[in-house]
Amino acid sequence: MTSTSGAREGANVGVILGFPPAIAEELQRWRASFGDPMAHIIPAHITLVTTTMTEDWEATHSHVREVARRQERFTVTISGTGSFRPVSPVVFLNVEDGFGECVALHEKLQSGPLERELPFPYHPHVTIAHDVAPESLDEAETALRDYSATFPVVSMGLYEHGADGIWQLREELDFGTETDSDDEPWLAGNDEAAPTH
Repeated sequence: MTSTSGAREGANVGVILGFPPAIAEELQRWRASFGDPMAHIIPAHITLVTTTMTEDWEATHSHVREVARRQERFTVTISGTGSFRPVSPVVFLNVEDGFGECVALHEKLQSGPLERELPFPYHPHVTIAHDVAPESLDEAETALRDYSATFPVVSMGLYEHGADGIWQLREELDFGTETDSDDEPWLAGNDEAAPTH
């Protein structure tokens, strides 16, 4: 696992699943093509824990590490589009294979020091357009309707939302082990993925 020190008490944290570089870069290009200003700031990811305040960093860190240690690796397939409209101006790729694993991970993570009531039910997805013109949302939903990609998931990233407004990776936590996953080099490439949209 990789770790970066510096998280504080009273920190906003999030947990995400990052993507292999080739898929992340392709989806980043698509997101940019729809005029999304966050396309070059937020690499493709699946959020497991959206922005959550913690008053106890050590307890949070231990909690997330323990969930990762007990989690088996699994496969994710993202396929086809959906939307949260009219509630939220978001178009996303569906999570098919791995949906249940993401939900189970979310439920385990959003407990203990990260327990809180969410405004909406958790729905794993990959945002491809957010807060852009309605016609751009329509375009995104149509253009990627037949998109599909499958990849292994072997770790999750614990992030902190810094005072500068940037999400910082605090630790990449390997599933089922407490050792570095040196055989998966793509995991190191998602340091600035934000765990929101």
